[in-house]
Amino acid sequence: MPDPIPALPAADALLAWYDRHRRTLPWRGEGDPYRIWLSEVMLQQTTVAAVGPRYARFLARFPTVDALAAAPWEDVAAEWAGLGYYARARNLHAAAKAVAARGGFPNTEDGLRALPGIGAYTAAAVAAIAFGRPTVPVDGNVERVVSRILAIRDPLPGARKIIGPAAARFMDQPAARDRPGDFVQALFDLGATICTPRRPACAICPWRGACAAQRLGIQDGLPVKAPKAARGHRHGLHFLARDPAGRMLLRQRPPEGLLGGMLEIPGAPWRETPWTLEEALPHAPLPGLDWVLRPGIAHHGFTHMDLDMLLATADAPDAPAPEGCTWMAPDAARAALPTAIRSLLALLEEPAETATKAKSRAPRGRAATLRS
Repeated sequence: MPDPIPALPAADALLAWYDRHRRTLPWRGEGDPYRIWLSEVMLQQTTVAAVGPRYARFLARFPTVDALAAAPWEDVAAEWAGLGYYARARNLHAAAKAVAARGGFPNTEDGLRALPGIGAYTAAAVAAIAFGRPTVPVDGNVERVVSRILAIRDPLPGARKIIGPAAARFMDQPAARDRPGDFVQALFDLGATICTPRRPACAICPWRGACAAQRLGIQDGLPVKAPKAARGHRHGLHFLARDPAGRMLLRQRPPEGLLGGMLEIPGAPWRETPWTLEEALPHAPLPGLDWVLRPGIAHHGFTHMDLDMLLATADAPDAPAPEGCTWMAPDAARAALPTAIRSLLALLEEPAETATKAKSRAPRGRAATLRS
C-alpha cells in the first residue's frame, strides 16, 4: 500500500538555516528541564516579547523546581499575575511539588505527561529539548509549517490527525534524530519568523522548493480553520470597600474555575445580563455601607468570552475583614489582583458627579459575604 503522507523536506536544510538564523531567546540553549518547562508553560497563549522579562523575574524568585515547590501558592499566584490562565500556574505549582517529591524530572514523554497539567505538546517539547528524545511537539507554528509543506486542506482541528503523524516522521531522518532539541526549535523559529500566519516570506524559506502550498500558490490560505464559536459575553458588578487607612477589602476566589484561587474585589456572579446596583447589593461584602456606583465600565477579554464590569465603592469603618476576605494596602492590592480584576481600579479615576448611590443591608437568610 502506498504511503499516504508524501516525503518531507530535508531536516538538515532546516538545521543549517537554524544554525545561522536562530532567535536569541532567554531560554534558548538551556539544558535545565525546569527552565525549559517554565518557558513552554509561559509561552502558552502569551507572546515571546511579553514572556521574556517575566521569565527572568520568575526565575529570580523561584530559581529551581524545589524552590517553586516549597513556595506558598499565594506567592506563585502573585508572580503569575498578568500572564493569564491561572489554572496553568496552579498546575505548574502542583507539578513542581510532584517533581520535587520524586527527586527530579522524568525524562520521557510518558513520564512528563503524568505530571499535573502537562499535556502532549509540553511533554514532547521538554522531552526533545531537555532530554534529546526524538519527538516533535506540535504547536501552532508546527501546524502551520506542516500544513503548508504538504498542502493539507482539511480544516483544523480535524487536520491535526494528519499533521501530527506527518510531523513525527521528521524524526525518521538522521539529522533530526541527532539533534532533536535543535530541530524542534528550528521548526518553531521557521513558523514564527518565515512561515508566518500572514504573508509568509517564502522567498527566503529554506524549504521553499519542497513546499506544496507555495508551489500551488495557496500558502496564504493554510492552514484552514473551522469557523470559531461565538464568544460569550458576561456582566459583573464589584464592590470596593476602603477603610480609614485607605486599605482595600479583597476576597479570595474559589480554587477551581476561572481565576481560581486568585484575589478579587468582591462582587456579584458574572452573568449574561447587566446588573443594577440594587440587584447586586445582596452580594456586597459588608452590610450597612453607602455604596456609590462609579461611572464607566471595565472591560476584559478572555479567550472564550468578553467581560464588562461595574464598580461600586464605599467607605468602611475600621473593622476586621469578613471571613474569606483581607484588607490590603492599595499598592499591594494592585500587585496581587489578576489583570481582569485590576482593570476595575481604573474606574476610580473617573469623576463621580453622576454616581448612583445605594445603601446595603444584610440579606435575610444568607451570609453577608458570598463568593462570586
